[in-house]
Amino acid sequence: MSGYRSFVALGDSFTEGLNDPAVDGPGAGPAWAGRYRGWADRVAERLAALDPEFRYANLAVRGKLIDQIVEHQVPRAIGMRPDLVSFCAGGNDLLRPGSDPDRMAKKLAGAVRDLRATGAEVLLFTGVDPRDTPIMRRARGTFAIFYMHVRSISELYGCRLVDQWSMQGLRDWRAWSDDRLHMNEEGHRLVAAKVCEVLGIDCDDDWRKAWPPRDRVDPGVKRREDVQWVRRHLGPWVIRRLRGRSSGDALDPKRPELGVFP
Repeated sequence: MSGYRSFVALGDSFTEGLNDPAVDGPGAGPAWAGRYRGWADRVAERLAALDPEFRYANLAVRGKLIDQIVEHQVPRAIGMRPDLVSFCAGGNDLLRPGSDPDRMAKKLAGAVRDLRATGAEVLLFTGVDPRDTPIMRRARGTFAIFYMHVRSISELYGCRLVDQWSMQGLRDWRAWSDDRLHMNEEGHRLVAAKVCEVLGIDCDDDWRKAWPPRDRVDPGVKRREDVQWVRRHLGPWVIRRLRGRSSGDALDPKRPELGVFP
């Protein structure tokens, strides 16, 4: 027994599970079957293997900002009164011009305080160091400030902390999907292994991944890949932001109710 009989995951696309393909199975609604799995589902699978009555909900929706998560997801989680709540947010905010990591941290701290008041264990996350990402590395200082706040909040309220900043395996592009914004199956597997370690849960995987050396990439091929990425991924993302839209505007959580997770 792990001690966690119920788990509610809050957040955005990272916790929803993009881009880790799922397989059809019980527990997922028909609109979500066969779509995305992700680190949270992977951790839930481990917890369910330890307790047949384990219950799980995933309220995360891609594209959500920290204010939206606090307003809509946190109250629902409080009402469910689970043993464990994960809260990972802020990435979408930090990518926007003029983001204020201090204000974001105050919003996060208030939500964590309310979640901890229910007696739930709260799991927080730093993000991955963006220094290897051509566009996001320009805002590396802003990211670092926010994640230092996350560390402080975790210490202040007695939370568990998953430090992705120190996960060197996530700095390799082979852990990421073609959009360069979301992890692939391997990336989510590494994060799930790290979460299990933080929670004290047995796991067959190891998050300390050492990737084999890669062949040298021809500069011309790399430039063509960059141009294709801008056209297919970055351009549409910028247009949505300029229009005040999000890829998750019309989506509901994939596991909106706390239920048994086979």
